[in-house]
Amino acid sequence: MKEKTIDYVLRATWISIAKMYNEEASKEGSTMATGFALLSIDPENGTPSTSLGPKMGMEATSLSRTLKTMEDKGLITRKKNPVDGRSVLICLTDFGKEMRDYSKKVVLTFDEAVRKEIPQEDLDKFIEVASKIMELIASRKIYNE
Repeated sequence: MKEKTIDYVLRATWISIAKMYNEEASKEGSTMATGFALLSIDPENGTPSTSLGPKMGMEATSLSRTLKTMEDKGLITRKKNPVDGRSVLICLTDFGKEMRDYSKKVVLTFDEAVRKEIPQEDLDKFIEVASKIMELIASRKIYNE
């Protein structure tokens, strides 16, 4: 294959971004997965554990490991959900909120740097194309026709 496939460009780009995020997270003894989880948890009310996996696009086993590590590091606590006693709320500790702010800063710094270098019109087109690719995948129009 002389031309790079679309999936190659997407995968290579995401791997580069993930590596960059992991390097930044490691400066604070963290990981990209932990940062992503911190950003996905409601800092005020917590987030039901059952909705966190789908929200992050993570499998339950991977999420369980990440949450266990976060709990061990004092970033989160688990509390009984007052609305639904069968479920658990994942809540940020004060340290978790600090690390969430750090993660947010890292993401916004990346976003700002990209926006400085790439014209808004190009970014809009990129988002449109990426959204269309996600629609194709979600609607199963690629391999089921």
